[in-house]
Amino acid sequence: MTDILDTTGETCEPARARRAGGRQARVALRAAPLADDVKPVRPGLPGGQYRPLTDANVQQIHAAALDALEEIGLSQAPPSGVKLLTEAGAIQGDDGRIRFPRALVEDMLAIAARNITLHARDPKHDLHLTGTNVHYGTAGAAVHIVDPVTLDYRESTAQDLYDAARLVDNLDNIHFYQRTMVCRDVTDNKEMDLNTLYGSLAGTAKHVGTSFSDPSHVADCFDMLYTVAGGEEKWLERPFVSNSNCFVVPPMKFAEESCITMEDCIRRGMPMLLLSAGQAGATAPAPIALTIVQAVAECLAGVVYVNAIKPGAPAIFGTWPFVSDLRTGAMSGGSAEQALLTAGCAQMHRFYDLPGGAASGISDSKLPDMQAGWEQGITNALAGLAGLNMCYEAVGMHASLLGFCLESLVLGDDLLGQTMRLVRGIDVTPDSTSLDAMKQVCLGGPGHYLGSDQTLKLMQTEYIYPNVGNRMSPKEWNEAGKPLLLDTAIARKNAILAKAGSRIDPEIDAMIRKRYNIYFK
Repeated sequence: MTDILDTTGETCEPARARRAGGRQARVALRAAPLADDVKPVRPGLPGGQYRPLTDANVQQIHAAALDALEEIGLSQAPPSGVKLLTEAGAIQGDDGRIRFPRALVEDMLAIAARNITLHARDPKHDLHLTGTNVHYGTAGAAVHIVDPVTLDYRESTAQDLYDAARLVDNLDNIHFYQRTMVCRDVTDNKEMDLNTLYGSLAGTAKHVGTSFSDPSHVADCFDMLYTVAGGEEKWLERPFVSNSNCFVVPPMKFAEESCITMEDCIRRGMPMLLLSAGQAGATAPAPIALTIVQAVAECLAGVVYVNAIKPGAPAIFGTWPFVSDLRTGAMSGGSAEQALLTAGCAQMHRFYDLPGGAASGISDSKLPDMQAGWEQGITNALAGLAGLNMCYEAVGMHASLLGFCLESLVLGDDLLGQTMRLVRGIDVTPDSTSLDAMKQVCLGGPGHYLGSDQTLKLMQTEYIYPNVGNRMSPKEWNEAGKPLLLDTAIARKNAILAKAGSRIDPEIDAMIRKRYNIYFK
C-alpha cells in the first residue's frame, strides 16, 4: 500500500483506497463537458486591471493627438477622401494636407459606433466589443512557414492558410481568425485575395478578418461573401468578415488605395479595422508616449473618415504601433516596450469608449522556443490585463511577423488559456471566502482539501488545465518516455487536421470552386 508524504517529508497514513476514489471522481469530472458560461475562461472576459498610464497621462496624449491633427494633419488623401473629409469640416491647406479641427474630431467621436458585435458564421463565436472585453486571435502577413522540426523556413501557401484556419476553428482560446500569411503560391494578386478570403472561411466558422491588395478586387470578393452568406441581405444581417485596412502610411499620410478600399467596404456593410502601424524609432517617434500620440492621431483621423462615409459604421480603433530595436532598426515585436505600447493604446481605446485592437503575442524568435514563450506570454498578458478588445497576432507569429508556425497555434492555445485566466482574476464572493470548508478539514477532518466537495465543485470552473503543457512529476515524465512539448503539440495539430473538414456546404464549395481558381484542397 502506498504512503503519502506530508510537506515536511514525514510519512502519513496509507490512503490508496481513499485517493483512488477521489482521483476517479476528479477524472470523471474533468472528462465531462462544461457549459460555456461556467468554463474557467471564455471569450470576452473583462480586463482593464493594468493601467500603465495615469489619467493625467491619458489626457495629455489625447490633447497632443488633437494638436497633431490641427497643426500637422495628414497628406495624400485620395480625391474621394478629400471630398468626404472637407465636406465634413476638415480643412485642406495649400500644402495639400488635410487638417482636422478639434470640434470636428469631437463631433465624429460622438457619433462613432460603440459596443459593436463582430459576427461569426456560428453565432456562439460572436465577439461583443464592449467595455474592456478581451478577445485573442490571429493576424499578420507572414511570408514563410516555420518547420520547428527541420528548423527550415519555406514560402507559405494557400493550403497553409486554410490549415491554420482549421486549427483555429478547433482551439477554444483563439477567438477569431484574421489572415495569418501570404499565399505565396498564388501569383495573381486578385486570385490571392480570393484564396485568402475563401481559405479563411472554409477553415473556420469564427469571425474572419481579411484584406484586399487592390480596390478593384473588392467586388468579386463580396460576390463570394454573398454566395457563402446566402445572399446580400443575409450578409448585411450578420457581416461575418471584417476588413483589416492600413488606411494610413505612418507618419501621418493616408494610403490612397487602401482608403478607396475602405470607402467601398464600408458602403457594403463590412466592419473596418482602422490600422495604424507605425514603428517606434523609424516611422513613429522613439518615445513610447509620442508613438502612442501619433497612432491615436492617425486613428482619430480614421474615425472622422469612416463616419464621413457612413455615420455610425462599425470600426475598430486599431492603434497598432510596433517597436524598433534601435541598435539595428529591425522590428522587435516581442519586447517589453511592445507590451507597454499595446497596453497604453488599450487605455486610449477605453478613454474614447471605442472598440479597440492592437498587436500582442508576436515573437522575434525564429522558433517556438523559450524566447517565444516569454515574449508571447508577456505581451499577451499585458494586452489582456489592459482590457484590449481585440488582441491581434496573438499566436503563431515568429521572426517579427515574417514566419508563421502551425505548431505555435496549438502551443499558443494553452498560453492564451492561462492569459485569460489572469484576465478573469480572483473571484471574491461570500461563498469563496466562507470558512465552512476550512472548518470541515481542520476541525476533525482529513487535514487536506483533496476530494472535498468544494474542491471537486471548483476544479473545472475555477482552474484551467493545459492541453499540451506538461505537469508530470519527473518520475511520471520519465516513465512516460520523457515526452517533449513540441512532440505533443505536433500530435495535437495532426489529430485536429485529420478530423477538421471544410466549414462550407459542399454544394456552395463546388459552386465557388467552379467560379474561382481555388488553390487549396
